[in-house]
Amino acid sequence: MKRKRILMTAGRIVILSFFLLLVILPIYWMFITSLKLPGDISTLDIQYWPKNPTLDNYRAVLGGSGFPVYLANSLTVAVVSALIVLLVAIPGGYGLSRYQYKGKGLTMTAFLITQMIPLTLLLVPMFLIFSSIKLNDTLTSLILLYVVLNVPFCLITMQGFFMNIPTVIEEAARIDGCGRLETIMRVVLPVMLPGIIAVFIFAFIGAWNDLLGGVMFINSEAKRTIPVGLSYYVGQFAVNWGEMTAGGIMALLPSAALFAFAQKYIVEGMTSGAVKG
Repeated sequence: MKRKRILMTAGRIVILSFFLLLVILPIYWMFITSLKLPGDISTLDIQYWPKNPTLDNYRAVLGGSGFPVYLANSLTVAVVSALIVLLVAIPGGYGLSRYQYKGKGLTMTAFLITQMIPLTLLLVPMFLIFSSIKLNDTLTSLILLYVVLNVPFCLITMQGFFMNIPTVIEEAARIDGCGRLETIMRVVLPVMLPGIIAVFIFAFIGAWNDLLGGVMFINSEAKRTIPVGLSYYVGQFAVNWGEMTAGGIMALLPSAALFAFAQKYIVEGMTSGAVKG
């Protein structure tokens, strides 16, 4: 038995190490590419570390392009859309978990069906709608798009989190004199913090990484987001790999910092939300 446990542990370590390498190696290669000179990038001599490391690509991205503006636009769109999604998902998820009504199953099915609709089918009608109300080429159009895309899944996820909170704690709070709103604010939401953070990060990443919406709705350079800005490093005949990878590394930093800060809450929220609902 002891030998079997050792072999199983070793097998898990090998498998996890393999998947860890699959994640780390592309990021590492992007990082060292961002430190290379153009000649070192295009050479056939594979360099696992730059022979002549340089920060010229980072200087070019920060000083010679609109990357700081793209970063600010992406942060604005991702944070605002994620907060709006939370404002909808929290009361919506609570209502779906606590109230029974005719057609509730149909409502949940409709939310699930929306996740099967490709984004490309939504872009044209939304483009026409935004054009008719003069919202094209604005960050507001992107915020509305990401709210529409993320709310159904976040509602379902939040409902699963609320289902894991026993109703007895709400009943105890109401016996102590708390109203329903006060019970939700002072008792339920503090317990829901891991789930709320997990949903916020899901909505944030969904908005942060999107390219199609930015390409479709944004025309002016001053309104571009990071994915759109990075796509312009791909030219008709060549790709500026150095600056594109430098921009990609800097684009990873906000989301990486967010995950590092909220890692404990993400794991706790996702595991609790996956149990029921």
